[in-house]
Amino acid sequence: MTRLRQRMLDDMQIRNLAANTQKSYLLQVSCFARHFQRSPESLGPEEIRAWRLHLTNERKLAPSSVQLAVGALRFLYRVTLRREWRDEDFPLPKRPVKLPVILSLEEITTFFESIASLKQRTILMAAYAAGLRVSEVVHLKVSDIDSQRMVIRVTQGKGQKCYREHF
Repeated sequence: MTRLRQRMLDDMQIRNLAANTQKSYLLQVSCFARHFQRSPESLGPEEIRAWRLHLTNERKLAPSSVQLAVGALRFLYRVTLRREWRDEDFPLPKRPVKLPVILSLEEITTFFESIASLKQRTILMAAYAAGLRVSEVVHLKVSDIDSQRMVIRVTQGKGQKCYREHF
């Protein structure tokens, strides 16, 4: 492991970034360095601009993937290398706005009635009603359901939040 990679990893751990974020950021910086066949320490705003264009035009990545790459480079240059670059040096792509799909009462009823298993139907109805993520449903325990107050307690949800209640 290079000195720069270890320093970036240490900086991410000090800031308590999630393990997946750390892996993603290290991978993005590694790809950036390999593309230019040089250490990121010797690269600057022009190379970042060229990398952004490469990701968008040649690799045809979605805006969210490009944002991840830019986020990794922002962290590397601003935090680890302590360079004073402006936001204009790290422009983020605009994400398309997607409206959520809202099912009608008939569609929801049809969906739930099509599930033969009472157990599976109950799990899906609770998840849908509370707006839970799949990972939150998987970790749900009977003790997390407070039927007196009509509340579901979610522990270790997205972002490792320790406590959240759904009504």
